Amino acid sequence: MPTVIKKLDAGAYQLKDQVVAINRVTKVVKGGKNLSFAALVVVGDPSAAVVGYGSGKAKEVPQAIRKGIESAKKNLFKVNLTQTTIPHLVLGRFGSGKVLLKPAPEGTGVIAGGAVRAVMTSAGIQNVLTKSIGTTNPHNVIKATFDALKRLKSKSDVAAIRGKSAEEL
Repeated sequence: MPTVIKKLDAGAYQLKDQVVAINRVTKVVKGGKNLSFAALVVVGDPSAAVVGYGSGKAKEVPQAIRKGIESAKKNLFKVNLTQTTIPHLVLGRFGSGKVLLKPAPEGTGVIAGGAVRAVMTSAGIQNVLTKSIGTTNPHNVIKATFDALKRLKSKSDVAAIRGKSAEEL
């Protein structure tokens, strides 16, 4: 059960954007076909462990990317980390896509495929093992990855749920 995430101000961070996918889409109308582009973008501040994603659609690629970045800035949230990796193993789901995130020791690096790698590097996670199961659709993979990141709990959160102090765990 993901906890309630409060909105973060995009202006307070040094955000770096990364384009994950650009798709050419057409709409068939009476006069022919209308061409446009859809862009899937991940933005994040690795030093602050803040990340978000968004998608934008426009007639030209740069405008679609710009719209995606604006959308991503509205969906920022803070990721719970322990030094350079994640606190525990977690499985995120969205649609038929599943993403498994596993903590890794120092020096392992980011072992991840395209869409998941973009999220991990943008979030500032330096050592992690990932496995994408099911769909390869970048939209669903990213949403599953974000679901997994939102499920991460810090040691103090778990202690509070169990009614103990962090030292007792």
